[in-house]
Amino acid sequence: MAATIKPIFLLADSQLLFWRDEEGGFLERVRGLIEEEEPGKEIRAAYVGASNGDAPEFYDLFVAAMDSVGIRTTRMFPSQPSAEDEEFLGGARLIKKTSGEIQRGWEAFQKNGLQQKLIERYYAGALLIGVSAGAVQLGLKGWSEEEGSPRTFDTFRLVPFVIDAHDEPGWGHLQQIVQRAGEHARGFGIPSGGGAVYHPDYSVEPIRHPLAEVSLSEEGTVRQALLFPGETAEADPAERGTFSSEVQSLLSGGAPSDDEPAN
Repeated sequence: MAATIKPIFLLADSQLLFWRDEEGGFLERVRGLIEEEEPGKEIRAAYVGASNGDAPEFYDLFVAAMDSVGIRTTRMFPSQPSAEDEEFLGGARLIKKTSGEIQRGWEAFQKNGLQQKLIERYYAGALLIGVSAGAVQLGLKGWSEEEGSPRTFDTFRLVPFVIDAHDEPGWGHLQQIVQRAGEHARGFGIPSGGGAVYHPDYSVEPIRHPLAEVSLSEEGTVRQALLFPGETAEADPAERGTFSSEVQSLLSGGAPSDDEPAN
């Protein structure tokens, strides 16, 4: 049976891991999506902490969140993984990429092979959760931390939008990166305590709080709007075509390229 591609969950921070509304808990929704395919099968949950230097306290938070929905088979996938870590990741049905520094994490993924492995696991049916820097890395672009005009670089590109987190209300980085990314680029800013779901049909769904949607007008000026919970946004046909060809390149071993700094 072919694996079903799961939604990707993008969070500004860890608040949603313990959040509940009248429809139930956020992680209960996540677990339900994983179990749709193979009910009752053990759920392995892998934690990727390279962006924060594999800080153990953040892994402990992940373990507590997983335990709250009965997921108890967990493991950290460290920046320098062992053969056992690789084996666990290969069978993980849930993979969480954590917060920290975007560039630090991305450089670690290029060294330890996660850049390709995570894409393979996603298309094999694993559910991905990215938090803060981890959410940014799942989108089109990452950037360095310096002030002014940071260097940008391609990241996992599993989500065909530029993603930023907890930089409200101005979303200065997001506006700058979208403008630099080109004609069809769009971006979503996820405010503190909020999240977004990227669905396999290319649509984006806000969770808990409105998303800031950033795009370019025909004149090249930046536009910003709000996408409220209960609404969805979709990639346009041009974005879908470009994104599909890029994904096929990555699956066949092609590597994303770095961009030049803006002038």
